Amino acid sequence: MNGPSGDGVTDLYTPEVASTPKTNPATEGNDDLKVTAVLNEINGLDHTGAQHVGTPAVFGMNFQAVSVAQKDGSGLSVPAAGGYSADGLGTPRAEIVDAMSHTDASIAQMVAALRHRHLFKSTLIIVSAKHGQSPIYRSQSVLIQPDGITGAVTAAGVGVASLTADDVALLWLNPSSTTSAADTNTAVKALRGAQGLRFAEILAGDSLKTMFNAPGVGPVLDSRVPDVIGLPEQGVIYSTPKPGAKIAEHGGFAFDDTHVGLLVANPGQRTRWIKSAVETTQIAPTILAFLGLDPSDLQAVRMEHTTRLPGLTFGH
Repeated sequence: MNGPSGDGVTDLYTPEVASTPKTNPATEGNDDLKVTAVLNEINGLDHTGAQHVGTPAVFGMNFQAVSVAQKDGSGLSVPAAGGYSADGLGTPRAEIVDAMSHTDASIAQMVAALRHRHLFKSTLIIVSAKHGQSPIYRSQSVLIQPDGITGAVTAAGVGVASLTADDVALLWLNPSSTTSAADTNTAVKALRGAQGLRFAEILAGDSLKTMFNAPGVGPVLDSRVPDVIGLPEQGVIYSTPKPGAKIAEHGGFAFDDTHVGLLVANPGQRTRWIKSAVETTQIAPTILAFLGLDPSDLQAVRMEHTTRLPGLTFGH
């Protein structure tokens, strides 16, 4: 987070949500910790509220309550409080309504604090998400044991180093196998032929390289890239079926995962819908442009030729 300079984040506060129970009250409580930190920063203090350091030029936080509510499948034998209804329109159930209302009220606290400090007119507020959850419609949700993925590949004689599986399967082969096209091909064939895994598409070799760096270990290879990526049918989640199991997850390439809301607000901007296709990567250069800085100072902007969000005008 500090970037190549090593001196990017002045006041880091990230209480880990994984340490809290996956319930609405607990997750909202974790969000409240971060909201309090932001309110302190708006008021010119550090996140603890103990030291006067001045209001930052860039600050923010993430909310977790809506995400947890989207995939909460507790009480599956009765209508679940979490997730969306089965009406086909994506109507939120009670738990998501509560999480959205709580998040909305939290943002309202920040706006009120900015107004109180006479900072509202000079502040650009951006609300977005790093992912959605799939599937939105609970009737499509199907849980499949992830063990079957590694089992199919190892049974074919190919070693598996690691598997990350949610509504996608990211598979890294043993180092001895990553340089072998034959082993990768064997793994793909095993996954295609396995019963019950319900893959819609499998990316490996050239089909994977068109989207990511080449996987593997070496001067021109990227060990972070999986050797095989399995994209399941819509609604499939690779997770252990059990009471209270999640009814949605993220990580894959499905529409529900990758299409998220994006709101940019400032009193100097007129209200309008921008219907052009945009990406969340465009948020960073937009922030720099708003601050009167050069977006091309960002290494990633130069490498990926990322443009700022369209339809926004900033006066300085």
